[in-house]
Amino acid sequence: MTPAVVIPGFVTPAATAGAAAPDLVTTAAENTTSLIQSVDWLAIAPPVVVAAMALIVLVTDLFLPDRRKPLLGALTIAGLVAALALLVPLRDGDRSTFCLDAAATGPGSAGACSYTADHFALVIQALVLGGALLTALLSLGDTRKLPAGEFWFLLLSSASGAALLPAARDLATLVVALEVASLPAFALVGIKRGDRRSSEAALKFFLSSVVATAVMLLGVSFVYAATGTLHLTEIASRLDDVPGQLDTLAKAGVALTLVGFAFKTAAAPFHFWVPDTYIGAPLPVAAYLSVVGKAVGFSGLILVTVIAFPAYADVWGPALAVLAALTMTIGNVAALRQNAGRARSAVRLLAWSSVAQAGYLLVPIAAAAYSSDEHIGSTVAYALMYAVVNLGAFAVAALVARTSPGNRLTDYRGLYATRPLAALAMAFFLLCLAGLPPGIIGLFAKVTVFSAAVDAGLGWLAVVMAVNVVIALYYYLQWTATLFRAPEVAPEETPAAVLEETSALDAVRVPTRHGVPASLTVAIALTAAAGVVLSGAPQAVLRFAAVSLF
Repeated sequence: MTPAVVIPGFVTPAATAGAAAPDLVTTAAENTTSLIQSVDWLAIAPPVVVAAMALIVLVTDLFLPDRRKPLLGALTIAGLVAALALLVPLRDGDRSTFCLDAAATGPGSAGACSYTADHFALVIQALVLGGALLTALLSLGDTRKLPAGEFWFLLLSSASGAALLPAARDLATLVVALEVASLPAFALVGIKRGDRRSSEAALKFFLSSVVATAVMLLGVSFVYAATGTLHLTEIASRLDDVPGQLDTLAKAGVALTLVGFAFKTAAAPFHFWVPDTYIGAPLPVAAYLSVVGKAVGFSGLILVTVIAFPAYADVWGPALAVLAALTMTIGNVAALRQNAGRARSAVRLLAWSSVAQAGYLLVPIAAAAYSSDEHIGSTVAYALMYAVVNLGAFAVAALVARTSPGNRLTDYRGLYATRPLAALAMAFFLLCLAGLPPGIIGLFAKVTVFSAAVDAGLGWLAVVMAVNVVIALYYYLQWTATLFRAPEVAPEETPAAVLEETSALDAVRVPTRHGVPASLTVAIALTAAAGVVLSGAPQAVLRFAAVSLF
């Protein structure tokens, strides 16, 4: 073996490589470590559990015989209850994950996170998961006519996206969560196979939503081009110092992004899909869209306006104020004009009522542009009240639909004589929506929203809201009075012309007292109990209007 020759003062390449190798390995290891993001599994547990349960339901459906399909509904409810329970250890609202590291991205981006479980996220997650749970209870008795496996999978998939969205803190996560919540909803609307009205509603919902999403993505791309980042907090800091040549691009991006979320919230003039979609969808799905779908839209709107775009409050503030006035006015006037004898007029009225309620929910967001971000709490408090009582109203509508599939407003006449407890619950829900005692929580929630507008100097918007509240009193009280009127006595002979106009749905009415699932009764009882508790202790939700949720 030839001995190695060492020349003084000369370092061989092999020796250089050998000496540098440990340093290179150390540097590479450090860089790799800096690029790896730690995951707070407890923070992301609620949406992850719902998504995992959706996959379990999908796979389980493949191996269950038809007679065991009700087990899928039980699995769905168990998953939603587990997700709600996982919110309890997060109640401090101080957890974030998927955060940027300054060593990997450079100074100035440290602290920006893609997922934050703050108080705002936790409250909205509780709302959407609770809404999905009540929707599941409403659906337990109806899935026999629907493909059970697909229905429960789609419901859980949509709920997982809805639970992810309020915690999203970058535009990419926000858009993905929004679409995960929306895409299964399209299928849920059209899940009644062979039903022309359901298919038409799903197509309208899908096409209009796709257009809105395309507009929103265009706006997001403009914002990214102007700021060079997708994180909401980083966007806010960089929009304060946008170069002059990019200012118009940034403003266009802000406006287009708001258009996309305005569609999701059913704000006028992007509300046209609501009545047909609610009528064509199964009633539990309509209830889900009216509460969870609306919560998703408003959560996204709050995040982009208050966190990402405060520098352009002069752009979105007046725009949202005008949208709020238009939305509540169009919704109430359209609800006022409903024909009580028209098929599905009850669901149609609830649809237009939800449009009007969206206008009230927009008021505190618009007010935040003129004063403090704490006004956002008024929207959250109002949304919690609305979710409880609106789901309750849809639950009673589902009960009436079992005996009167036409679901006309006239079908509710004399409900107190046949189902007194259901009639009392429905009257309570309607009075809460109207803002009248004994629906104290509805009254206080409206006063909170009204105060937000006045404190922000939007006196004209407060006047418009007051006028619309008076308009809404008419149709809410008219429906309430119908519940306690004496039932109509059927005439001995029915003219042939009337028989021809009678819907085929009415020909298959079932006896009034039969076939009510226990889960439907539980849903009505839960929403009524929650409404009574909130009316007795309104501070439970109104406290959100007085604190900062971020």
